[in-house]
Amino acid sequence: MINEAKKYGDVIVGALSDEEIIKYNYFPTVSLENRISLYQSISGVSKVVVQRSLMYDDIIPSLKPDYVLHSDSWRNGVEFTVRAHVKELLSAYGGELIEISEPKSDEAKQFKRIHRERLAMPEFRRKRLRELIKLCPIVKIIEAHSGLTGLIAEKTVVESNGTLEQFDAMWISSLCDSIDKGKPDIELVDMSSRLRTIDDIMDVTSKPIILDGDTGGLTEHFVYNVRTLERMGVSAVIIEDKTGLKKNSLFGVDVVQTQDSIEDFSAKITAGKKAQLTDDFMIIARIESLILEQGIDDALTRARAYVKAGADGIMIHSRTETPNEIFDFCDLFRKEDQTTPLVVVPTSFNYVTEEELKSHGVNIVIYANQLMRAAFPAMTKTAETILKHHRSLEADEMLMPFKDIITLIDEL
Repeated sequence: MINEAKKYGDVIVGALSDEEIIKYNYFPTVSLENRISLYQSISGVSKVVVQRSLMYDDIIPSLKPDYVLHSDSWRNGVEFTVRAHVKELLSAYGGELIEISEPKSDEAKQFKRIHRERLAMPEFRRKRLRELIKLCPIVKIIEAHSGLTGLIAEKTVVESNGTLEQFDAMWISSLCDSIDKGKPDIELVDMSSRLRTIDDIMDVTSKPIILDGDTGGLTEHFVYNVRTLERMGVSAVIIEDKTGLKKNSLFGVDVVQTQDSIEDFSAKITAGKKAQLTDDFMIIARIESLILEQGIDDALTRARAYVKAGADGIMIHSRTETPNEIFDFCDLFRKEDQTTPLVVVPTSFNYVTEEELKSHGVNIVIYANQLMRAAFPAMTKTAETILKHHRSLEADEMLMPFKDIITLIDEL
């Protein structure tokens, strides 16, 4: 591409910032500074500029290039929106877009595969959650419970309001993992089985993973699980401050649920932090005070104690249909702690936007069970339709073509 560009004049290379490059569903494994140095070293490059807008709004109006050269791959898919905007910017002063076919060589395919595989390696995957918290206004996470749902979380990209949007990481929920195996959500599915789910998802994806660790179990067991998860490349585990037989939090006080003491839960956090071998892995404390109607003061007291014990983040949970008490907690917590990441799961108040959550200091939003809940009614309706008509023809309109599913799966 650079050799072609030299035919038209001086060559300026735009280096996308880290914040923008991840919107292309790529995560940089080389720092921006090193990327700039690399581009500057290429023969024929006159200048390198940092591009801080995926839509080129900061580059084209200021440089007014005679030509913009780009791969023709953006003629299709969600990147078509970026292409259309670039053409609009160029037309404002008479600039021209020149598109070059992407190389179809085995070498090019191998380069892309190596980059994808590198991101999936434990040492790269594990640290990306911390990096995303720094880069993203709010980290968007969706539940995955199988290799296929992991691929959906990994590859779904949409155009929205003039930019590209995607999920940043995956949440492996104990609820969805249990349901997928036809078991009740009472920590009946053991850690060995849950590790197999993680392995299935990791085998076909590269994005960071947060594990729903329920209560964490016995402290003596938790420290071993921390080591295992860290070694696998999991980015974080979230454990909740409850004891006894696990009951889903959305039941609240309708069932007997016992909150752990601050001292014992803090000791579990500290033991887990001492067990890990890198600074990448995160232990996030989930506070159940609002679920169990213990009030915001109790939740804040626990948050302070858990952070002091070493927690890398706080998840505040609520089953109310409005976000008011969550917002109140976040606002009060942020007055005294501006750095500890805050995590929210807006299942019961799902009309709240990410922008609203961000305005109250939330760093991570988890869509904790939507893929599982979407699958169940669709599969049930399909089964009922086949039974009713004694054939599958009538169900076809509800089904995704197999060729579309297969395109999700990469071949080596």
